[in-house]
Amino acid sequence: MAQEKGSRGGPGAFSRWMQHRANARVNRKIRHGRGKFMGMDVLILNTVGRRSGEPRETPVAWFDDGEDARLVVASGGGSHNPDWYANLMAHPDRASMELPGRDAVPVTSQRLGGADREEAWQRIAEAQPRIAKYQSKADREYPVVRLTPR
Repeated sequence: MAQEKGSRGGPGAFSRWMQHRANARVNRKIRHGRGKFMGMDVLILNTVGRRSGEPRETPVAWFDDGEDARLVVASGGGSHNPDWYANLMAHPDRASMELPGRDAVPVTSQRLGGADREEAWQRIAEAQPRIAKYQSKADREYPVVRLTPR
């Protein structure tokens, strides 16, 4: 369906609206202590919009990295980095995470590279083979970020 000039939204407005609604539903479940989605552990990643400065809440899958650290993968559907990743990299000092049923905890974020990323990626791929499958079809390497409570 074509958009008329001057109409609100745009071609992707409905998809963004649906994604926002789905994220809000998952966030409510996480806050009520249910931290699984599609068989994966999920947390709420709180960031600040890189351009808007507005708070953002995004449910993301996480993988254990020992001593309270969590690993998250910026897959973004394969073709591009997700907005939460760009926001996190722009304002790393303003990020926090919420685990199921717990309050937000400020985090230090570290994008992994080299051997650290490879080691983490192996554990992630073993825990969730479908992520490795998505990565094998992508034209870019998914960033892996370690979130450590401050």
